Amino acid sequence: MSKAIMIQGTGSNVGKSMLVAGLCRAALRRGLSVAPFKPQNMSNNAAVTSDGGEIGRAQALQALACKLPTTVHMNPVLLKPETDVGAQVVVQGKRLTTAKARDYAKLKPQLMTSVLESFHQLKAQHDLVIVEGAGSPAEVNLRAGDIANMGFAQASDTPVILAGDIDRGGVIAQIVGTQAVISAEDAALVKGFMINKFRGDPSLFDDGYALIAETTGWPGFGVLPYFADAWKLPAEDALDLRGSETTGEVHIVCLGLSRIANFDDLDPLAQEPGVTLTMLRAGQAIPGGATLVIIPGSKSTIGDLQFLRAQGWDVDLAAHVRRGGHVLGICGGYQMLGTKISDPDGIEGPAGDTDGLGLLNVQTVMTPNKSLTEVSAKHAASGNDFSGYEIHIGRTDGPDRERAFASVNNRPEGACSQDQKIQGSYLHGMFRDDSFRAAFLQALGAKSSGSSYDQTVEETLEALADHIETHMDVDGLLAAAQ
Repeated sequence: MSKAIMIQGTGSNVGKSMLVAGLCRAALRRGLSVAPFKPQNMSNNAAVTSDGGEIGRAQALQALACKLPTTVHMNPVLLKPETDVGAQVVVQGKRLTTAKARDYAKLKPQLMTSVLESFHQLKAQHDLVIVEGAGSPAEVNLRAGDIANMGFAQASDTPVILAGDIDRGGVIAQIVGTQAVISAEDAALVKGFMINKFRGDPSLFDDGYALIAETTGWPGFGVLPYFADAWKLPAEDALDLRGSETTGEVHIVCLGLSRIANFDDLDPLAQEPGVTLTMLRAGQAIPGGATLVIIPGSKSTIGDLQFLRAQGWDVDLAAHVRRGGHVLGICGGYQMLGTKISDPDGIEGPAGDTDGLGLLNVQTVMTPNKSLTEVSAKHAASGNDFSGYEIHIGRTDGPDRERAFASVNNRPEGACSQDQKIQGSYLHGMFRDDSFRAAFLQALGAKSSGSSYDQTVEETLEALADHIETHMDVDGLLAAAQ
């Protein structure tokens, strides 16, 4: 009989996604058919699924841990923030609507139907489903109509393990306080707790661990030390983005846009010893010695173009180009590089035209239909084949399209300036391909490490599972599933 267990956290960014990925691999090692599930995710870092939709990238990583192809049912509700008060609502892989936070609550009853449908479909196909919550169940002001935490757990009768983040401090209050504010009915679903991200000697927390267990009556499943190699796995949250661990001969700078999206493009570059990767934050100037500036994808191209200009990055980019520097625009960043972005239907705000950066002679027209597909491409400059994916709205054309970045199904894709130093492409995920990455870096003057990015991710997932097995009662936790 199929079972499920849910990992909820005492707050956002306590490590739930990583815990679920590690537990998925640990369960797989036990010979179980296991699948990940997150009822509702809020992220602009999406993955294109094997069945032609999109889900949060954390669930794509968890699927990899389970050695499964991705499906929209692993994350049936994906919220993609477009402004501070509104988000695109993606249901079972397809855009449903754009809703403001105040109006989103009205959608929740119909969304719960889709959530439970996807959950039961996964549960029917696998021995175990490991569910990831969102935010915290202690946000009791959001409990009515909740589909992400206890609301889902009650509706699906799924037991819960509560994870606290000791790295932030106050973990005793996090867990004990959660029990204090949730209802007795919800508290009854919690089958235990665990502590994540401990630095130092875990035995030093023995008294605190015992206090939590005694106060709550919940058993503990372990204290998990900080996993130092977590940075080698794809980051889902833009707040987790960081530069490289090395100082290389080529300096790549990525602009930290306010609505940055699908920034998994950067993960393979961060692991290259020949590359210094800098994530530029608001207010910071583009360094004069940068070799390449990447303008990444954005969930709000026109809004982030305004944000870019507000930081003075348009002036810095012009100076960078005058010095002979390279620029790569990916997806929304590609659209920004052109001379004009037209939004006749007001998809991203008031209808009208916006001047682009003018670094490529192309123009973009925003269209309501989203391109959402996995692709195989050939890089025009190097001739290397690579795999990637498209996830965007808008159509781009113009004279610089005659010098394509790549070809897809023998059709030109992207655009390049006459001197090839300004390049734009709609293709995400290109740097995962080892041979393409090596050729691209070589053209910039850096020698690739020759390592396999996918192999690094696989080895890190194995190391994560080993880490969890060493420090947690995994058998006891899985036995709590029902």
